[in-house]
Amino acid sequence: MQQISESELIINKRGAIYHLDLRPEELAETVILVGDPERVKKVSKYFDSIEHQLQHREFITHTGFIGNKRISVLSTGIGPDNIDIAINELDALANINFETRTINADFRKLNLIRFGTSGALQADIPVDSLVASTHGLGFDNLMNYYDYEKSEEENKMIASFLEQTKMDTSITMPYIFKGSEMLLNKFVNDFYKGITVTAPGFYGPQGRELRLKSKSRALIDNLTHFSFNGFRITNFEMESSAIFGLGKLLGHECMSVNVVVANRVAQQYSKDSNAAIEHMIEKALEVVIS
Repeated sequence: MQQISESELIINKRGAIYHLDLRPEELAETVILVGDPERVKKVSKYFDSIEHQLQHREFITHTGFIGNKRISVLSTGIGPDNIDIAINELDALANINFETRTINADFRKLNLIRFGTSGALQADIPVDSLVASTHGLGFDNLMNYYDYEKSEEENKMIASFLEQTKMDTSITMPYIFKGSEMLLNKFVNDFYKGITVTAPGFYGPQGRELRLKSKSRALIDNLTHFSFNGFRITNFEMESSAIFGLGKLLGHECMSVNVVVANRVAQQYSKDSNAAIEHMIEKALEVVIS
């Protein structure tokens, strides 16, 4: 089997993959992904024991146990570019032999679950509520760099989205991936469900205006009114579509859970976002370990 070169798979002196600074044995099969590095300890404080604590740049990992369930929690930082690093390196840890630099014969599947924050795009989804994503709709272009075949449903959803929203494809060519039905079906109570839009930025790409004007002045309204086969767009953030896309192509189960800290339609923001995030972590962890 062909070896992966040193320039493509970078392994440090500790025998760990470069950006995440993790060795294969330090990674659990269930991985919680958080954007904020400070949120790692907010999750791992619920662990009964912690085996590994590692940090390189914004990538912090704690691996430990809740009861008999082994879990890793990893901070990715903000944005799809960081997700490109995190998901590819997590898969490498699971499915590449670092000594021979060859792909393992036996595939190891990971459960990758994002615990994030987002803005609601429907008036009936209040701040501090929880959203479990059915799909990740990407405005970030990341998956357009990868060679893959789109499913018939994905093609139909994107065609319908472009027709309904009249999105300017000179800015971006959106893509869409479905999340893990197996994981989604576990989030049955107290979670809104719908399509999560992933943007490559927080201001202009999400239709916010401070001193610069957005090119997509009707963006929020167009997203709010989109529907396809009973699905609607529920929220806006900066990571989920990349997690769903890379994870699906690599064969992993991917899920995204977000707490709504802002409602973009009602133009409201949470009165206590820290308490809302804490509530999300508690509720989502209950599901993960059940």
